[in-house]
This record gives sequence, C-alpha cells and structure tokens, in this order.
Amino acid sequence: MTVRTASRRIHWSVVVPPAAAVVLVFTWQRSLSGVMTGVVCFFLITAVLAAVHHAEVVAERIGQPYGALVLAVAVTVIEVALIVTMMVDGGEKASALARDTVFAAVMITCNGIVGLSLLLVALRRGEAFFSAEGTGTQLATVTTLAGLSLVLPKFTTSEPGPVFATAQLAFAALASIALYGMFVATQTVRHREKFLPVTPGGEVIDDLDDPAHRPSKGTAWLGLGLLLLALVCVVGLAKGVSPAIEDGLDAAGLPRSAVGAAIALLVLLPESIAAVREAGRDRVQTSLNLAYGSAIASIGLTIPTVAIASIWLAGPLKLGLGSSQLVLLTMTVLVGTLTVTHGRATLQQGGVHLALFAAYLVLAVMP
Repeated sequence: MTVRTASRRIHWSVVVPPAAAVVLVFTWQRSLSGVMTGVVCFFLITAVLAAVHHAEVVAERIGQPYGALVLAVAVTVIEVALIVTMMVDGGEKASALARDTVFAAVMITCNGIVGLSLLLVALRRGEAFFSAEGTGTQLATVTTLAGLSLVLPKFTTSEPGPVFATAQLAFAALASIALYGMFVATQTVRHREKFLPVTPGGEVIDDLDDPAHRPSKGTAWLGLGLLLLALVCVVGLAKGVSPAIEDGLDAAGLPRSAVGAAIALLVLLPESIAAVREAGRDRVQTSLNLAYGSAIASIGLTIPTVAIASIWLAGPLKLGLGSSQLVLLTMTVLVGTLTVTHGRATLQQGGVHLALFAAYLVLAVMP
C-alpha cells in the first residue's frame, strides 16, 4: 500500500493525511481568506478520498461487517466532536444543531446512500440482493433510536418546546447507548452471518474465508492510523470552512437547519463514497451496513454525548423534529420496511429512496 515495487514511489493516500494535518495546524482558529478557503477545501476533499482508501484497506484485513463498523464509528465519533465544538462556539443559536445534523445523517444514509446503492446495482444486475434479517435489524434499530431521541421530544409536556426534561434526556441517552452496544454485539459476534454480503442464490460471502487477498497486519495498522488522521483532518478542516459555509447560507437566505445538512454531507462523504464502491462490486449488504450502521452510530453516540454536554451548554437542547421532518422520517421508515422485507430490491425502490432524499434537500433549504 505504501510503496510501489517498480518505482518505489509513496502512495498518494499516505502523503495526504499528514499534509492535511499540517494545513489544519496552520489554519486552526484563524480567519481564512478566499484563497486559503480554496486550499482548505482542496485538502478537505483529498482527505476524504484518503479516508475511504484506508478504510477499504482495514476492511479487507478484518473482513465484513467489521470494516463497515470501523468506518462508521470513526466518522461518527469525530462528527460528535465537531457538533459539540460548534454548539459551544455557537451558543443558544446552535441549540438545534445536534438535532438537525443527526436528522440529516439519517436522511443521507437511509435514503441517499441506500437509494444510490440499490439503484447502481439494479441498473447493472436487474435486482439487488441482501440479507433481509440483518438489514431489517438495522432499520428497526434506526427507527427506535430516532423515535426515542427525535420524535418524542416533540410531544412531551414536561418542558415547553421540543425539549426533553433532564430525566427524560438521561433516559434517551442511556437507551441510545444501550441499543447501540447491543447492535454492535449482534452485528459482530452473535449473528455476524446476517450482515455479510449474499449472492442471488442466497449464499453468504465471507471475506475471512479468503485470507490470500488480505493486506498484512502491518499494512492494516498503518491504514487504521492514517484513516483516523484523515478523519480528524476532515472534521477539523470542515470546521475551518464552516464560517464560510454559514456566511454563504445566510447570504442566500437559507435557514439554520441547512447548516446541519451541510455538516452531515461533509462528514458522511467518506462513507458515501465507500458505499458506492461496494455497490459497484455487487456487495449490496456492505453498502447497507455502511448506511444503516452510520445512522445507528450517529444517533447512538451523538445523543448521549450532547446530553452530557448540555450541562455546560447555554440554552435548551432542542431535539424534537418539526412537522415536515416528522413526515419525512415516517415515510423513510415505511419505505425502508417495504424495501428490506424480501431481501431484494429493484430500480424502483432505489428511485423511491432517492426521491425522499431529494425531498429532504429541498425542504432543508425551503422549509
């Protein structure tokens, strides 16, 4: 991975994360000019591509579904750090940032990534095949987490507005982390076979059965280190350009909720690219693992963290979704259930999910 045998040249993916880290150090907490904003955006995009490459190296070494889990957790942990940092800096006007970002992550993963993955495979193969049991478990977990954390605050009456009382927030945080822990155990230990890619005939494809094509242990450890560095750079650089993003949104007259959408789109870019690549290899289940696993991690790790951070944050922590968001979430759950029930999907199902994703983007800028 690091050196080409013929030319002994260092692979670009090894150079990019340290270079992006240098740019991050020199631009951190500084006002950026137009030129520097362009430089930061360039390294942001290349860091995303490097993160995808190293995630694939790690995934090839440890097999699925562990590889998808590594990328989902790594991205989400750093996403949470970005959300908390921006909420601290933004004060009361950022009180709904966690809700907007988490909801954006759910829409991007459960509609955007899922829809695009199914569409790509269906275009090539006619139908996309996956494990109905494993994917159904993931969708059920996303539904429960979203319901407990984003829907209930809209209807509780202990506090005015879409806000949990302290005890309610503590329960939602504990339930989220418990459900996430149970999901990880189910996916990686007790029922791992339910989350592996399948053939049209239903045969399970296990990467660990073919050790000959797996990277060496040293290469995998190097890939993991560079993956984490690249993800730190992605989030740090994204935070650096976030003022320019916010200024651009304000200049365009867009609502504050669009900031959460922009953050989620940036942070989830590595997983989106990885999922599309897996779909190109006819590994639909891996794409779905990346999508639904990211949604589960986003809610399961973000809600407990912001619940703790709310002790020091100014203003209320707004978690309850708005009316149009509730409608989109309900449609997403219903359509997702119909999609995963039979373990196969056609072009139409992929198109329906993408239509819902497009509707989310439209409503994010024009509520």
